[in-house]
Amino acid sequence: MENLRGAVAPNSRIRISAKVKTFVLDTNVLLHDPQSIYKFQENNLAIPVEVLEELDAIKGEQSTERGRNARRVHRILQELLPDSRSMHEGVELPTGGTLTIIINPYLMDGGRTSPAMQRLRSILPDLTKKDNRIIAAALFVQEQYPPPTILVTKDVNVQLKARAVGLESEDYLNDKVPEGSDEASYRELPVNLYELQRFCSEGEFDLGPEAAKPLYLNEYVLLRSNEGKTMPARYYGEGLVRRLKIPDFVKAPGGIPIRARNLEQQFFLDALLDDSIHMLTCFGKAGTGKTLLSIAGALHQTWDDQSRYDGVSISRPVIALGKDIGFLPGTLEEKMKPWLQPYYDALEVLIPSKPQKEPQFAAKKVSKKKHKKHDQGFMAAMNAPQPAHVSQNGHGGAPLAKPYERLLKSGLVEIEALAFIRGRSIARRFFILDEAQQLTPHEVKTVITRISEGSKIVLIGDPAQIDNPYVDSRSNGLVYCHNRMKGQSVAAHVKLTKGERSKLAELAADLL
Repeated sequence: MENLRGAVAPNSRIRISAKVKTFVLDTNVLLHDPQSIYKFQENNLAIPVEVLEELDAIKGEQSTERGRNARRVHRILQELLPDSRSMHEGVELPTGGTLTIIINPYLMDGGRTSPAMQRLRSILPDLTKKDNRIIAAALFVQEQYPPPTILVTKDVNVQLKARAVGLESEDYLNDKVPEGSDEASYRELPVNLYELQRFCSEGEFDLGPEAAKPLYLNEYVLLRSNEGKTMPARYYGEGLVRRLKIPDFVKAPGGIPIRARNLEQQFFLDALLDDSIHMLTCFGKAGTGKTLLSIAGALHQTWDDQSRYDGVSISRPVIALGKDIGFLPGTLEEKMKPWLQPYYDALEVLIPSKPQKEPQFAAKKVSKKKHKKHDQGFMAAMNAPQPAHVSQNGHGGAPLAKPYERLLKSGLVEIEALAFIRGRSIARRFFILDEAQQLTPHEVKTVITRISEGSKIVLIGDPAQIDNPYVDSRSNGLVYCHNRMKGQSVAAHVKLTKGERSKLAELAADLL
């Protein structure tokens, strides 16, 4: 084998075996998961020097997750490769594999070339682009070593270009959920009419070991008899299912009552209102009620004196966690308003400025006695006097404040940027994270580890609507979190499929 100076040292530690592969890592894989270096078992890892250049350009992003991950990768590489010799020869990893930094000599002055490089130059002639240089480095590794060489990148276009020049390429698969893991919104369990009647009267029922075998803890099911009678339930483990515990309606202080409109929304409300569930994930397409129901359920539990929560925190990623929002003019609140407008819209529905006859998800009329019971607690703050500059009658002064604005001013509701969550400890809050499918698994972990004792977090989103170019329907943080936390006693999951916003919105979500 030819030893090329500056590329691979004579005493290279790269292992050659029929069972070993050599993976060349792209920059976006290391930014996506800095610990990916330790997740390729006994195989060889090669990092092109161009990746170090890209990491160097990104490490200065102080307020972004990319910048933090780039600095984390630098620290890991500094520990693994402490001197020049280890950089050239490579090092053995704790996993049994090896790590080597690759410098492609064919890109240096001197006129060296090879059949693979000639093919590369004919297909991708612009080698000033970092992506093309990384592909060239992977081709060099493929030429020099017998084990199969695979370029690992989360950039789909780089995968296609690599295959075009004869190089195998794939996505980073470590944090992807298994294929075919898409679940139905709920299971149906057959029972006879006598068992269903007993369940209705006693509130619980023992399914037996065989029927309960495929179920996971806190899974929602529908019991169905041969006569077509049904009853929703939740699995509590050891074969036991119990009836849902949901009130007739939920409501915000001074707002309208909200009822579940379908079976899946009943499941969602049960999980939202259960104190034993500290983390809830919810999948649902546009218009299924994810945001509205989660805010209504949160406010229902936070505005009386007996509440376990001190308030509600609502957040969402600005395209991706930590993306700089300084390009928008104004204060932080003014910058965030376009991103957080959906939550103001939801609060306007829950606490309308004018009475509405048929508000979205509105309950049927209830007695004044029931309203009085639910209007205590935070109503003192809601009845506080208006600021002096606000006209009470809407004439001759500033426009009348929205009813929900008092919730924001009092601190009961916080709507904030997700970019600033790092370092916080969120105690006694009901935390709603919307658009969670835009986050990476590492970013979702960062958020969940901020949740202190006595708090609850609800992650909602649509895995079919992803704008982040580095995650997909199987690798985004929302799906990954559900897959890893499924079956834990403090976690639950609900999938909403029926749109309730409007008939038009439902048709658009299904057909367009």
